[in-house]
Amino acid sequence: MADPAMKSTKGYRIPGEGSSFAISVVTVITLLALWWAATHLGWIRDLFLPTPEKIVTAFIDAMRGDIQGGKPLSEHFMWSLIRVFSAFFFAVVTAVPIGVAMGVSRVMRGIFDPPIEFYRPLPPLAYLPLIVIWFGIDETAKIVLIYLACFAPLAMAARAGVKSVTIEQINAAYSMGASRWQVIWHVILPAALPEILTGMRIAIGFGWTTLVAAEMVAATEGLGQMVLNASNFLRTDIVIMGIVVIGVVAYLFDLLMRLAEQWLVPWKGRV
Repeated sequence: MADPAMKSTKGYRIPGEGSSFAISVVTVITLLALWWAATHLGWIRDLFLPTPEKIVTAFIDAMRGDIQGGKPLSEHFMWSLIRVFSAFFFAVVTAVPIGVAMGVSRVMRGIFDPPIEFYRPLPPLAYLPLIVIWFGIDETAKIVLIYLACFAPLAMAARAGVKSVTIEQINAAYSMGASRWQVIWHVILPAALPEILTGMRIAIGFGWTTLVAAEMVAATEGLGQMVLNASNFLRTDIVIMGIVVIGVVAYLFDLLMRLAEQWLVPWKGRV
């Protein structure tokens, strides 16, 4: 008998979302139980991994501003959101057009491919000193660093999306009298949209990953700065609390992007 949690898609079967969600919930509960057991039974010292209760207490203290620096968590959170999403917005409006141009033009590909492929594997900390020298230590340097982390995966995703368009689709549009720009706007971009949205999910993850490095640059507010400051005082509870907050926000945005995919590209995975 076929598994009801499986969906058929033209000859192959993929797992249903319901079964995956249930497994995820069980996994999270299991990890929390192991965490509670390891900390309460003394398997791990409190300095290395505080109890879940201490993380909750640290969260409450941070909301009140009762941590190093005296600034509430909401202020740190607001500054981090501004930095990450400002850089992400600028990356989307520049990297997607460049990626599409690389996909449709060998000239544009020849211009942009070498610099993108050169810096893409570099960790942000490698070029952080250059960013500081070029842009100073104000907000511009932080946003530029996160922007560069988001730019490469977005451009590569847009380029890959263009390559997924079949020549039959392009020729059909030309045969109906479409211009080059109409083909790009009405044929290439819609076909590339699934890859672009996937690139956006990857890019925002890189953005949050780079946040801590960006807030090393003379920052007094931000989740990354809060985590770094707490590590200097061996406040592992605040460090883990900050990591959890960053992870939860990034995960919620990823869920939002999944919903956007279902709305914008409902055909994805059904062809």
